[in-house]
Amino acid sequence: MKLSDYLIQYLADKKVTHVFLITGGAIAHVVDSFRNVKGIQYVCHQHEQAAAMAAEAYSRLSGTVGVAMATSGPGATNLITGICCAWFDSIPALYITGQVNLNEQKGKSGARQVGFQETDIVSMVRPITKYAAMVTKPEDIRYELDKALAAAYAGRPGPALLDIPMNIQRAEINPKKLRGFDAKREPKKTDTDARRKSAAAKITHLMRQARRPILIAGGGIGLAGAREEFKKFLEACKFPVVTSWSGFDTVAWNYPRHAGQFGVYGSRAGNFAVQTADLIISIGSRLDTRQTGGRPDTFAPNAKKVMIDIDRSELKKRRGYTPDIELCADAKEALVEMNKALRGAQLPSIAAWVEKTQEWKRSYAATLPEYYKQKGSVNSYVFVKTLSDLLPAPAVIIPDDGGNLTWTMQAFELKEGQRLFSAFGNSPMGYSFPASIGAWYAAGSRMPIVGIIGDGSFQMNIQELQTVFYNKIPIKLFILNNHSYGIIKQFQDTLFEGRYEAASPEKGYAPPDFVKVIGAYGLKVITIKNHADLTQKIKEVLKEKGPVFCNVEIASGQKLIPKLEFGNSIENLSPELDSAALAAIMREARKI
Repeated sequence: MKLSDYLIQYLADKKVTHVFLITGGAIAHVVDSFRNVKGIQYVCHQHEQAAAMAAEAYSRLSGTVGVAMATSGPGATNLITGICCAWFDSIPALYITGQVNLNEQKGKSGARQVGFQETDIVSMVRPITKYAAMVTKPEDIRYELDKALAAAYAGRPGPALLDIPMNIQRAEINPKKLRGFDAKREPKKTDTDARRKSAAAKITHLMRQARRPILIAGGGIGLAGAREEFKKFLEACKFPVVTSWSGFDTVAWNYPRHAGQFGVYGSRAGNFAVQTADLIISIGSRLDTRQTGGRPDTFAPNAKKVMIDIDRSELKKRRGYTPDIELCADAKEALVEMNKALRGAQLPSIAAWVEKTQEWKRSYAATLPEYYKQKGSVNSYVFVKTLSDLLPAPAVIIPDDGGNLTWTMQAFELKEGQRLFSAFGNSPMGYSFPASIGAWYAAGSRMPIVGIIGDGSFQMNIQELQTVFYNKIPIKLFILNNHSYGIIKQFQDTLFEGRYEAASPEKGYAPPDFVKVIGAYGLKVITIKNHADLTQKIKEVLKEKGPVFCNVEIASGQKLIPKLEFGNSIENLSPELDSAALAAIMREARKI
């Protein structure tokens, strides 16, 4: 059979139902082969970056690998931002690029380029993939596909890329004679079973001594498929829990011991809990400086710290603090062992500590009563809180980057059964729109897909309006339109005395009339201008069966509140509380 036919059949056998792509000369053989295979189809995007992001989101929700394809040269290089999203957020994905014929390649000649649009994409993406290779022999196609997928899922997951020259794509092969790749022969890089058991015993010992313990739920819990194991752990120990952004949808907001999210843009309650804890158990979080603050030496200063991560390099990075116990393990395997160790363990009563964390959570809500009094525009926190209240479960929520991402993470109160994610590690402008498309193909039949994006970010992939129109994809996308780069303006307020260079209509940046642009694509658009019609119009958007875009007019001066100013420890968010009052909060909590 033709190799390109085998490739598409291979993907279909892996339960891949949709591949996101833009065609081109160097990938045309592969694209043509879709017509010969049942159960799989392609989705045509308008930009390869969008296809790469859609594939990454598809992978998060589908239960199988997300796949994007592009032609050689600029098609391949346009994938890179989306590949970075998969790399930094540990999402298994497969990117397949076409390449010029082997006899047209520069080889070791020293020439910059021989074949038309010849580009060494493999070398470019090696630092941001688990595996990247060019297929140079037709008989190696199964081996390379097996190896790429094995690498994508092994250990800490991530993307892989295969570059396939045109003469390889059109080659004739005998599928029965293709060699495979045995992933079982690859050595495990995590700690041994004995080491995992020993660490669980040591952690349990610390748990028996703790009076103010905090669990940190990271994104690794979801990646490991360990949500149920984590729930068992929560119920067994009954400790308060905070979430990282990547672990945001691991615990529902109304869970009795949920103390909030923590970090540079975290909640005051979550940060107070972390900073006054005497034991931190972090599962599946790399504890980046976006979480610990720019001075990691001030992070949870009085706590014993346990860090469980599948990536040993994250455990060894030593950026200002050293874990007291570190365990290199898959989160699911670690939690299974921890749950065994807790059977019959006598843990101390921490009712007063749990109540203190809940008192903070009630007292320091992100959406304040005075925000509802805003006139002439919509307060971003009020919008997010209202959407949160109205959106049913199950549902998928995908915020973008910058201000709209921060407002969502601070104010959204997640329900059990809802999923919320973004490209947290790379955080490119324009992610949530194509990611919503990929999410719909993965899960749209099971739940509504809601994207949240800023006016600046929307323009990065605005061309995907045609993808939505052509395929009638019923996503709902809310555009928080403050007619500026809001998070940059707040940064400029701090560092540049409010000089909004390249960030405001007066200084080079301005969005178009989105109502006209979206309407030109034949798509429905709704505008929300104030709080009076906020609830009604959000309900109208969510009720629509087809695609809807909602332009939400946000005040141009809308701030991100609270946030950490550089140099402060994370309990001291801005706007800063009275220093004496803050000291009293910390002091009283540490007496528990």
